[in-house]
Amino acid sequence: MGEVSAWRRVQVALAGLAAVVVVGTIGYASFGFGILDALYQTVTTVFTVGFQEVHPFSPGARVFTIFLIIGGVGVALYALGSMLELLIEGQLREIVGRRRMERDIHRLEGHTIICGWGRVGQTIARFSGGVGESVVIVDRDPDRLAECLHPSVLGDATDDEVLERAGITRAKAVVAAVADDAANLFIIVSARAINPDAFLVARARSERNESKMLRAGANRVVNPQQIGGARMAAFVHQPHVAEFLDVVMHDGSLEFRLAELLVTADSAIAGQTLRDTMLRQRTGALVLAIRTPAGEFVTNPPATTALEPGHVLIAVGTEAQLTELRAAAGGSPAS
Repeated sequence: MGEVSAWRRVQVALAGLAAVVVVGTIGYASFGFGILDALYQTVTTVFTVGFQEVHPFSPGARVFTIFLIIGGVGVALYALGSMLELLIEGQLREIVGRRRMERDIHRLEGHTIICGWGRVGQTIARFSGGVGESVVIVDRDPDRLAECLHPSVLGDATDDEVLERAGITRAKAVVAAVADDAANLFIIVSARAINPDAFLVARARSERNESKMLRAGANRVVNPQQIGGARMAAFVHQPHVAEFLDVVMHDGSLEFRLAELLVTADSAIAGQTLRDTMLRQRTGALVLAIRTPAGEFVTNPPATTALEPGHVLIAVGTEAQLTELRAAAGGSPAS
């Protein structure tokens, strides 16, 4: 709002300055000056450059010049001040906004850094924000970041300094989602070196680069083209199942959610069977699958399944039920 009013003042000042020039030109022309001489005399008078008069002044011309100086110089100074105000105000607002954003990023802990503010990055940020996660965006295109509502860092994500400004040492996860596979690979290498504990997800456009990113330290590699094709195929063959999973994971219109819970060594359920824990009866949440430390999935686990440290429980339920599940298990969300 302040920038709009400042720009409005500049417009008014410039209009007033143009009116002064027109009046001065007409005034000097009425004293016998040619149009060009009248315009020249008006400009030199209003802007007080101190040049000599084009023609000798009559007493009437001198009186006119006095009033032109009083009115014209004031208008010119006002126009100059308004333009300087607009320039300085815009720069100050940008500087203050950037400093505030840097302080906000510095206070973040356990956030997700998204490298690349394209369609993939925006989708990730939208979902992360929907589940209450804090994100920091890194992109080298200022025009893209101008419309970003999340804390952001302008720069090349392959630069260690840029990642550090995004708070990578305190980040929970880093998503390398720029359009170039080589850049994503470099981001993964840098992020793993700076923060060995961060969960790293990389975007890969080419299948042959997926193994390279995994060897470089990525925890997961995603090919958006493959995921998109698989999703379209699922809608063709099992549209209701695919739509249900979409709604549960992304839409938010259903009360039920999918969540994952890591069984830690100090968890209350570690060493017990599913029957002994009575998680279903106590919380209402349903354990759909268990992922072992080896990466294998046990779907629809039987009641006799023993829960060991390192197991990841994948459960479905309402937000309240999943909260109860975490409290009863004494564990933490899996990463």
